[in-house]
Parts: sequence; structure tokens; C-alpha cells
Amino acid sequence: MKLEIPYQNGTENVELPDDCLVIEPNDSVGNGTATSVEIVREALAHPLWADSPPFASLGEFLAGGKKVVVIVNDATRPTPTPAMLAPMAGELKAAGATFIVATGAHRKPTEVEYHTILGQHYDVFRSHTLAHDARDASSLVELGTTRNGTPILLNRAVVEADRVVVLGSVEPHYFAGYTGGRKAFLPGVAGFATIEANHRLALDPHAASLELEANPVSQDMEDALVFVPKRVFALMAILDKHQALCAVTTGDLRASFEAAVEKAKAIFAVSIDERADIVVSVAKPPMDIDLYQSQKAIENGLLAVKDGGCLILVSSCRDGVGDEGYMKLLASESKPEAVLERIKDGYRLGWHKAGKIAHAAMKVKMMAVSELDAATLAKAFIEKRPTVQDALEAALAAFAASPAGRGKKARKARVAVLVDGTVTVPTARKK
Repeated sequence: MKLEIPYQNGTENVELPDDCLVIEPNDSVGNGTATSVEIVREALAHPLWADSPPFASLGEFLAGGKKVVVIVNDATRPTPTPAMLAPMAGELKAAGATFIVATGAHRKPTEVEYHTILGQHYDVFRSHTLAHDARDASSLVELGTTRNGTPILLNRAVVEADRVVVLGSVEPHYFAGYTGGRKAFLPGVAGFATIEANHRLALDPHAASLELEANPVSQDMEDALVFVPKRVFALMAILDKHQALCAVTTGDLRASFEAAVEKAKAIFAVSIDERADIVVSVAKPPMDIDLYQSQKAIENGLLAVKDGGCLILVSSCRDGVGDEGYMKLLASESKPEAVLERIKDGYRLGWHKAGKIAHAAMKVKMMAVSELDAATLAKAFIEKRPTVQDALEAALAAFAASPAGRGKKARKARVAVLVDGTVTVPTARKK
């Protein structure tokens, strides 16, 4: 069978075994011919409220607000912020809203990225838009600690606001359970020390995709909400497998998030009969920006590949490796086991990423089709390959030479492709 694999701004045609399993998000229950703006407008008309005073509309929520802050995602997330803003930009402008880009510990957006994040609304709100800086102590307020001992430092502008509007998107996240909701505050507008302490918990086995209740990372994020102003109005977007807006939930942070989680799980949690011997996992834009973000495709790919198998990452990593800290750790050790031992001795922000990659390298053979050079990938225990076809043929040849591929009980390699590996979560009945 032939399949077009997304890569960079185009696709690569790959010849796959006829019995190859193509794993992709499930079809969503759409809104017919409704446009993105109509979907948002309909959601705004029916806000959900759990533990906050109910407001019949965004306008009623904003009424009387003296300091209105709108939190939006940065360019590493596929959130359709411009479409979500379209039905309410006028109300936000009239309220004198300030926009804060929730960068977490990421860098400040470029001018081009600001236009990507806010679209046509950037020209209107340019002078009222700023990026969160987790390392700027003067912009942070220390508020307390979580049940796990994480110190909570949040952006002063958010803490002092009397109205906070949150725009986000919800999909599975490899250690927070899901994106969206509470992540707008932690890590979105949290201090560096807060993010570092929170992300250290990503090494806990319960810090996994789809997991919320027993997940210490998510627990931290929930605890941070205690320190957030009570008046929060959230809009959570759910994208379909084509990254088109298919649903929006609105209302208070918890109710809108919980409703969005159910919709996202139905789309992105995909059941498969058993794990494959070879898995191709694709990081689609914008998650192909760097290896730091693309690693999520490795993590989800691990759920679909057998131990001892081969995992092929497809990601341009056009901006390089991302945060340098985790790569320095990986480069300092020749074996993945040694990386995990180093992390036990003392955690630094980003080292959870090194830990996840090292863990993957201990379980499977990793290859990558990427713009990163071979030496850089080798530091992460990944072998560079020029094309997806070349990587697949190398993996098939290795399997054919293995005990499972030769002898009296020889069989053909089982191959699977995750066409959107950063958000698709395979659940295998057989390992």
C-alpha cells in the first residue's frame, strides 16, 4: 500500500506492506456545515458552570471588570485562537483587555508568531499584548505550595486581574494527561521554579497520557487553581484529526475542561489489537518545530511498538532541538541507563525530556527522518535516515535478520503508522 506521510511543508510517498496498520484519530461528531466562528458562537451561548458563579454570557462575565486579562497559547500549540476570538473580539476590546501569551518556560514569540497566534486580531490588540516571562522575578507573585510541595509563582498581571479569559485547546498530553484548562496557568503563566518543580513529577509512572486523577503533574496544576482569581471564563477548543475545529466548550475552567476532555478522548484515544514490530510516528506541524516538542510522537509511538522493535520518528525539527539543557544531559552519557541515573541525582527543567528519550532508547531501536544532523540525533540515541522509505526498509531488513524473522517460526514484521503521533494515543490489547 502507498501512503503520503506529512513532512515539512509537503508529503513523502511511502510504499508500505499491504497489511500495514494506519493509526489515526477517530472521526469526530461534527457540527455539519457550521463554520469555526459559528461553533464558537454556539458554545458561548451555552457556558458550563460547576464550582463558579454562573454567568449567562461572556458579556455578563466581563461587566464591571476593571482589569481584564486574556490568556492565549503560544505558537507551539495548534489552538485556533483567531477563530475563537472572532465572535468576541469587540467585547474584549471594549473591556480594555490585555492579552498574555502563555509561553510557560518557552521563549518569547517572534513578530511572525504573534501574527500566527492572534491572526487579524494582532493589529487591534498589539499594544495590549505581552508574552509571559517565567524568569522575570519582578513579574511574578509567590502564592503558596501544592500538595506535592511545588511553589506556586504566577504572573502578577494574571493574579491582579479581576476577570480572566482563557483560550486553549484540549488533546492528550504525554505527562500531563491532557493539554488545556489548568495548563493555561501552570505552566502557561507560572514562574520558572514552579515549572521546574512541576515537570520533575513527569518522571512518575502515573504522569501519562489520558491520566488525570492519579497524575501528580495534573494534581499540581489543579492545586495552582486555588490561587487564581475566582472569575475565570474559559473557551476550550477540540480539533479533529485534520486539525480543524470540531467543538468548543465554554464556562468555568473545570467544567469546560472536563467536557472538552471527554470529546478529545473520543477522538484521540485509539484502540488497536496488538503492538507492531515497526512503528512510524509522525509529528505534524506545529509539533515538528523541534525535537523537544516532537518527542511526544516518540512517547505515543512507544504505546504502539513492541519492546525490542523499531520506532521511526518523522519530524523536520526545523528549529533544532529546542531547550538545550536536556540535550546536554543526553550528550554527556553514552548509555541511556546512565542518563536516568544522572536525573536521580538532581533534576533540572527539561531533564524529564531526556529521561523520556532515554527510557524509549532502552526499549526500542529509534530512527528519525529529520533536518537535524546525524551527530545531534546520535546524542539522543537516534539513528538518522534520509527518507521514511529508507528507514522502513532498514527496519524491515533488521527484523528479517532477527530470530522472529527467520527460522521455522518466522513471520513477517507487523508495521504501523501513526499519522499524527503527537496527539494519537494507541491502546493495545496485546503487547
